[in-house]
Amino acid sequence: MPASIDPFARPDRRTILKSLAIGAAGVAGIPLLAACTGGTGPGGGPAASSGLTFGSSASDEVPKNAYKAVTDAFEKKTGKKVATNVVPHNDFQNKINSYLQGSPDDTFTWFAGYRMQFYAGKGLLAPIDDVWEKIGGNYSDALKKASTGPDGKMYFVPNYNYPWGFFYRKSLWAEKGYEVPATFDALKTLSAKMKSDGLIPIGFADKDGWPAMGTFDYINMRLNGYQFHVDLCAHKESWDQKKVSDVFDTWKALLPFQDPGALGQTWQDAAKSLGSKKTGMYLLGSFVTQQFTDPAVLADIDFFPFPEIAVEGRDAVEAPIDGLLLSKKGGQNQAARDFMAFMGTAEAQNAYASVDASNIPTAKGADLSKFTPLNKKTADVIANAKHISQFFDRDALPAMANNVMIPALQSFIKDGTIDVKNLEAQAKALYAAQ
Repeated sequence: MPASIDPFARPDRRTILKSLAIGAAGVAGIPLLAACTGGTGPGGGPAASSGLTFGSSASDEVPKNAYKAVTDAFEKKTGKKVATNVVPHNDFQNKINSYLQGSPDDTFTWFAGYRMQFYAGKGLLAPIDDVWEKIGGNYSDALKKASTGPDGKMYFVPNYNYPWGFFYRKSLWAEKGYEVPATFDALKTLSAKMKSDGLIPIGFADKDGWPAMGTFDYINMRLNGYQFHVDLCAHKESWDQKKVSDVFDTWKALLPFQDPGALGQTWQDAAKSLGSKKTGMYLLGSFVTQQFTDPAVLADIDFFPFPEIAVEGRDAVEAPIDGLLLSKKGGQNQAARDFMAFMGTAEAQNAYASVDASNIPTAKGADLSKFTPLNKKTADVIANAKHISQFFDRDALPAMANNVMIPALQSFIKDGTIDVKNLEAQAKALYAAQ
């Protein structure tokens, strides 16, 4: 998701990752970000001298208010002011390259994985090893690794992560007598039963291009293992081999059960169908629960991991990590570093989670006592996973994800065909150009 990407209303990758590819070529000229709500605009305003500026792509109401709870807590604790510049998800990410090369905010929301390392490698971020000296004990080794740049320095402060899996309404399943499938064959059998019951078995939405990557990642990991996923994303494995063809051949068995209107709808559209009991289950990140504003509906949502296909990949989970980065300009501002350090504490992540409970805090000591049964289940899935993937477009070369995979997957969804030799030819050209 990452699908991905939002932290919750996942963005449109068709242009997001194209801008990353532009950045690799050193081309600028995309208009700088403009403020959407609050703050003083990127990099400007009074907070620069008395505090800091914070650029946020969390423009949906719930995450926006959650980050406000964090900045309010920081201001109360330190007396330092935070001028927040909230920008729509797509705008923020589509224009991130020119944003970082222009007048960026001191610190800003972003993602772990390749999409952090890319900009660190371009020298557009400030390292925060000093911050990690303060907060390092709050994080696992896996989270520390995900926060490390290509030069071995620290750049990222994790705030939360969230697993991808199948979400469903418990009352509908109880009414129909459905049971959670433990294997892929059981998933197909359940899907067939749902279809005969007049439901859309598997909610699916790929108008924005990125959601299908989650299905690809899971089938790939369940068939070939986590390491193959990582190596394929890095092009250490070729695309024109049987292991990749097997992924699409396996996926074909699900195509008759996925929402036939997928290419014309957003993930929010598909969430509505799940909420209204027109869809039996929906493979997405746990951010999907933000769409269920009726407490009764939210309490009726449950979750299960992607079923086992082969023994190789049953211990992996797709759980992207979101958090904060420090811009190169922001590296000169101690208040911004202090804010980053605050974000890496249980206190700050509790403030965030008090408003947005759809994700899992990453800092040790965060208060989990108010977790719903669904929160606890998703947290356990992450905690018990041996391997955690970020999401294809966070683990792979941006141009590969955007320019190759999005159209290839959308074409596959449309007619069930894929040309793995063509995928490999394009991958060779793109990765060789780096």
